[in-house]
Amino acid sequence: MFENLQDRLGSILNGLTGRGALSEADVSAALREVRRALLEADVALDVVRSFTDRVREKAVGAEILKSIKPGQMVVKIVHDELIEMLGGEGVGIDLHAAAPVVVMMVGLQGSGKTTTSAKIAHRLSTRDKKKVLMASLDTRRPAAQEQLRQLGAQASIDTLPVIAGQSPTDIAARAVQAARLGGHDVVILDTAGRTHIDEPLMVEMADIKKRSNPHEILLVADSLTGQDAVNLARNFDERVGITGLVLTRMDGDGRGGAALSMRAVTGKPIKLIGVGEKMSELEEFHPRRIADRILGMGDIVSLVERAAENIDAEKAAAMAAKMAKGKFDLDDLADQLRQMQKMGGMGGIMGMMPGMSGMKDKMAAAGLDDRLFGRQIAIIQSMTKAERSNPDLLKHSRKKRIAAGSGTDAAAINKLLKMHRQMADMMKMMGGKGKGGMMKQMMGGLAGKMGLGGLGGMGGMPDLSNIDPKQLEALQKQAEAAGLGKPGGGMPGLGGGLPGGLPGLGGAKLPGLGGGFPGLPGLPKKK
Repeated sequence: MFENLQDRLGSILNGLTGRGALSEADVSAALREVRRALLEADVALDVVRSFTDRVREKAVGAEILKSIKPGQMVVKIVHDELIEMLGGEGVGIDLHAAAPVVVMMVGLQGSGKTTTSAKIAHRLSTRDKKKVLMASLDTRRPAAQEQLRQLGAQASIDTLPVIAGQSPTDIAARAVQAARLGGHDVVILDTAGRTHIDEPLMVEMADIKKRSNPHEILLVADSLTGQDAVNLARNFDERVGITGLVLTRMDGDGRGGAALSMRAVTGKPIKLIGVGEKMSELEEFHPRRIADRILGMGDIVSLVERAAENIDAEKAAAMAAKMAKGKFDLDDLADQLRQMQKMGGMGGIMGMMPGMSGMKDKMAAAGLDDRLFGRQIAIIQSMTKAERSNPDLLKHSRKKRIAAGSGTDAAAINKLLKMHRQMADMMKMMGGKGKGGMMKQMMGGLAGKMGLGGLGGMGGMPDLSNIDPKQLEALQKQAEAAGLGKPGGGMPGLGGGLPGGLPGLGGAKLPGLGGGFPGLPGLPKKK
């Protein structure tokens, strides 16, 4: 997501921050490159022109050019204008209405309306504890109603029974009545689409709106359609009147032009983005966080929220207790690798770390992609219980058997064992004696500085459900103000690695992380 734009803007703005003083010509040259980068990212031309004009107006002022660090001031202006372009503050689905709240999903065929409807229902059910009813109004596409029923069964969400021969408007009215009688909090109407916008489609959407009186009308658009998505949003808004946007397949779009354009052109907020095929892979759209990611400033808040969703608190607490005693076996290592996979893998985590976006290419070149986790887990699963508990048992004959069972070789097994030894040694050192051990003191001190209270558990992150996201937002802003979020600035102060005891990069010191990530081998150490 936004990878191309992130790389281009990062190199342009880094060139500015490296200079002691800036002239108006320097700013103009940089803005020409910014404009080109935005156009290559498929951002609408009028949006690009408006954006660069606003940045130029603020960036060529006397106080900017004479400031102590003019380059950083320009970066801040670009950052602020990106946030403004994306909508300022994040806006979620509005449920402040009398139950049942009707949410109408509109969009073209193939944009992902049905799957997104189920994802939203799952999100409202699990996060907000709402009772949701889904109804398919698509009577044209074969098996569309059956698809929604199956998705509902998969996510344990109620779906409206199908009655053959009913029109979309009649189904909408019946869904609202059924939701009212069934005590549902929300009813989601999955409408039909077309391969392109036509008059019958718009008439049908208007009739459904009139019959069901929806509180939210969400336009689902495929982010890969680029600038066409802007025309789509404009047409639906003029004819039906949308209240928000949902962008799908954001994980497959390295440009992100649709997200940058649609909000600016329509004035309607992007409320949610689809970042994967799983039910849980739907995220709220936070303009500030997205702007931070685009400029390589990381997104610690979303990283912690993702950890809260994926880390099992009981397992984390049990592992923390083992770590405090200096125990760390191969089963523990496998658990940590699985948790990293759930959180988006090494690439996903690094993309959210301040100043770490540029490391992804280096990691890929060193063979440290997410397939490595799968191979390492396969090696551990090919071992016996005794071998996982006591790796010292692994002699040549056993390694030969494990290599055959996991489809790897002895060298891969030796690398895994070396990584485990490094992590186990660190756990013993951090488990320590005295007042709760070095790990507890380090994480307690870090948590105090963060204003998050005592983070205990798995290296400091067991019960993230109690952390207020607003505190994390404030923390992110404080980090930016302190200069920790600027491109290439890194995030010092994490000592032994990420909170959460996540395995890392084989002792290789990554910029801005103090002691580096202990763990995964591959990146050569600096000499």
